[in-house]
Amino acid sequence: MLSVLSLLETRVLGVLAEKERTVPDTYPLTLNALLAGCNQKTSRDPVINATETEVQAAVDSLKAMNLVIESSGGRVARYTHNIERVLQVPKQAAALLAVLMLRGAQTAGELRINCERLHNFADISSVESFLHELAARPAGALVAELPRQAGSRENRWVHLLSGPPAAQDVAAQASKPVAEAGGVAMSEIAAMKANIARLQAEVGELKALVAKICSELGIKG
Repeated sequence: MLSVLSLLETRVLGVLAEKERTVPDTYPLTLNALLAGCNQKTSRDPVINATETEVQAAVDSLKAMNLVIESSGGRVARYTHNIERVLQVPKQAAALLAVLMLRGAQTAGELRINCERLHNFADISSVESFLHELAARPAGALVAELPRQAGSRENRWVHLLSGPPAAQDVAAQASKPVAEAGGVAMSEIAAMKANIARLQAEVGELKALVAKICSELGIKG
C-alpha cells in the first residue's frame, strides 16, 4: 500500500511529470532543476520555498517507494518519475494527477486547460471519464470530488496521494463563490489567464537563452 505523501513529495512528483512533457530535452532532471520547479512562482498552488536539503529528502523518500528513479552514470544525479508504473495508471491519468499535485483542487474544465501541455484532452467529458476512473480505482481512489461551490456549475477535484482533504479545506473550497460570465466559469478564465502568463514568461526565458547563446558565439542579434 502506498504511503501518504507530504506536500513536498507530491510537488516533486508533479514537477517531474510536468517537466518530462514540457522540457524533454533537459529530462531527467537534476536536483537543481527539480528545486527550481518546486519553488516556481507560476502554475503552483500553494507557492513554496523549499531548500535543496528538503527536496533531496523528498526525493530519497520517493525513491524508497519506487515513485522516483535516479539515473546512473554522468557527473550529476538525475531523476525521473515512475508514477504510471507504480500507480498503474495510463499517461492521461498521470497528467491529471500531476496537475492536481501542482495546482491544488480544480474543476474538470480547469484541468483540461492546465493539462494542455502534458496531454491534450479532446473535451471536458474525456477529463471527467479519467477522473471517475481514478476515483473508482479498485486498488484505492487516487482522486475525490469536493462538494460543489456556491454558484458553480462544476465540482472541484483533489488528489488523494496526501490522504483525504481536511474537513476545513473542503468547507473552504465549497464556500468560495464562483461567478460566471457568458457561460464560462470565472475560475476557468483565471486558469486561461494564468496559462497565458506562464507562456509569456517561458517566451521571455527562451529569448534570454537565445541572446546568451548568440553572445557566446559572437553572433549579433
